[in-house]
Amino acid sequence: MLRRLFRDRSGNFGMMTALLLVPLLGVAGLAVDISEAFAVRNQLQGAADAAALGAVSEKSAGVAEAMKMTGNGEIAVAIKDAEQLFDAQLAAMTGYEIRTSKAEVVREDNQLKAVFTYSASVPTTLLRALGKKEMIVSGQATAVFQTETFRDFYLLLDNTPSMGVGATTADIDKMVANTSDKCAFACHIVNNGVEDKNSYYNLAKKLGVTIRINVVAKAAAALMDTAVAVRKSSNQYRMAIYTFGQKAEDTKLLEVSALTDNLASAKGNASLIDLMSIPYQNYNSDQQTDFDRAFNDIAGKMGKPGTGLTAASPEKIVFFVSDGVNDSAKGAGCTKKTTGTRCQEPIDTKACEKLKNKGYKIAVLYTTYLPLPDNPWYKNWIRPFQGEIAPRMQACASPGYFFEVSPSQGITEAMNTLFLKIVSTPRLAS
Repeated sequence: MLRRLFRDRSGNFGMMTALLLVPLLGVAGLAVDISEAFAVRNQLQGAADAAALGAVSEKSAGVAEAMKMTGNGEIAVAIKDAEQLFDAQLAAMTGYEIRTSKAEVVREDNQLKAVFTYSASVPTTLLRALGKKEMIVSGQATAVFQTETFRDFYLLLDNTPSMGVGATTADIDKMVANTSDKCAFACHIVNNGVEDKNSYYNLAKKLGVTIRINVVAKAAAALMDTAVAVRKSSNQYRMAIYTFGQKAEDTKLLEVSALTDNLASAKGNASLIDLMSIPYQNYNSDQQTDFDRAFNDIAGKMGKPGTGLTAASPEKIVFFVSDGVNDSAKGAGCTKKTTGTRCQEPIDTKACEKLKNKGYKIAVLYTTYLPLPDNPWYKNWIRPFQGEIAPRMQACASPGYFFEVSPSQGITEAMNTLFLKIVSTPRLAS
């Protein structure tokens, strides 16, 4: 009987099944529980991604705060946003327990970086038979926002007597037809503070003639609205407005509007832009358009150029609007023929290069110098170098920062176009 018992094989399958049951249940349990853990992790990762992206989205409070910062550092409001976004994404989720979650949002130069990390425990089902009650899942989400460049614009507007020319060919023709000397310029004569009622400046007003400086003044005002519309924060763009001076007897830069991020105020001040006055015709041989001096003086107003990475280190840009013809006492340094020391020439780009070499940028809006075929002065002095004016103005500008506009094309639109071109140009990393 004992021998038969040892030879009997009829219970082998049951015995082996019993021996293998525990590892088989373990493998099945592992597959089920891992699948559940992966599903939970995917949901948590989605919530973390949303939290990191939301904290540094373009319209977020974090980005707005970062744009106001003058240096690097942590952004508390963005961290709070990330935490709230994470919690909101998980409001309807079950089957897990958060162990740790942490948001970090910092500004580093022109980069805003959000990092969200998390870990959670997921209860097991079948693996409990093997003594494993939970599985741990974890992950991290990172989002980066490139902040916009900070820029200070110094509008340098040529308001010298040549900018009293009619704004359009029609305006020029009307002035020529209504002046005894066929003059296209609305000279603004003010002597000892008394306005000359018979000056061509007042004649232009009576005739309804628009002169070029009037158009430039309106364009400068409109530019403030454009800047407000595209800026990402209230301090991203600051504006200052200067002209070449109020009167010919004292040609020094006139501050129409000090540097400010209150662009509504700057817009209001732009209405004060006017044509430079002269005490009488041909005063000081008409030597009021001194580009060399204007560029030297504007450099003293701007301060040190910055990187543009933060509000404390803005780029400095001269926004120069002119018809491009210098007329000043220069003498030997003049690039064209002179009358005594009077130098009439296209802009001398050495003054521009001096600024650019110091790190400033120059945007040039060239208001095309319109030919005056009936004017003897134009024919003798300007026509010989008419073709050089635009190339010199372009050479003065920083690469890509030049725009030429004829009055009929619209100076306001041109000024806005040039501004938008500047602010959409990527900043080169140092």
